[in-house]
Amino acid sequence: MQIYPAIDIKDGRAVRLRQGLAADVTDYGTPAEAAMDWKTQGATYLHVVDLDGAFEGKGRNLPLVAEIVRETGLPVELGGGIRTMEDIEARLTLGVARVILGTVALTDPDLVRRACARYPGRIACGIDAKDGRVAVRGWVEASDVDPVDLALRMKDAGVLDVIYTDIRRDGMQTGPNVEATAELVRRTGLHVIGSGGVGKIQDLYDLRDAGCAGAIVGKALYNGNFTLAQALRLEAE
Repeated sequence: MQIYPAIDIKDGRAVRLRQGLAADVTDYGTPAEAAMDWKTQGATYLHVVDLDGAFEGKGRNLPLVAEIVRETGLPVELGGGIRTMEDIEARLTLGVARVILGTVALTDPDLVRRACARYPGRIACGIDAKDGRVAVRGWVEASDVDPVDLALRMKDAGVLDVIYTDIRRDGMQTGPNVEATAELVRRTGLHVIGSGGVGKIQDLYDLRDAGCAGAIVGKALYNGNFTLAQALRLEAE
């Protein structure tokens, strides 16, 4: 199972939010410093989110993303405010390994289909759920769409990888929504990356046992609940 240390960028800083709330922020320094720290500790892949892009619909942290890619040399998956083919191309040109499409997965599935055809294997879908329904535009707008239904649509569009986040668990360190994540794995057959709520090392094993291809870890690592070295053991098992 791939482990993805998370770096969320807001106002030029590496931060973590609680339940996706922009007003509930903890600052962890510059994004490049955070990225290099995870590389030093053994990270093999980074998960980066441009929160300003997610909230505003346009990326203004691309120079910081480029710095992360350049300084670490690690593969980076990037999400946040990516809503046009031009947005996708701009990020891939920076050297990003994989872009994560969120809002447009719901509002513009044809874009997802075209992107998957043009960049096979480099397009992932971020499915963020609140109370069992998909939320979009930086998690502030709810829909009536079931996450599994959206995932199946994305599979039909050519998506192979899905990042599933339970928003109410995110940043809370109370454990991921293993049941909902396992259902997504079981019903779609996609490579599902679990996200949101990881607080202890056992949570990662629970996601692995649920069939996840990967897990994103944020605040639990920043707070020292366990080490990245401990988490990385799952990549070798």
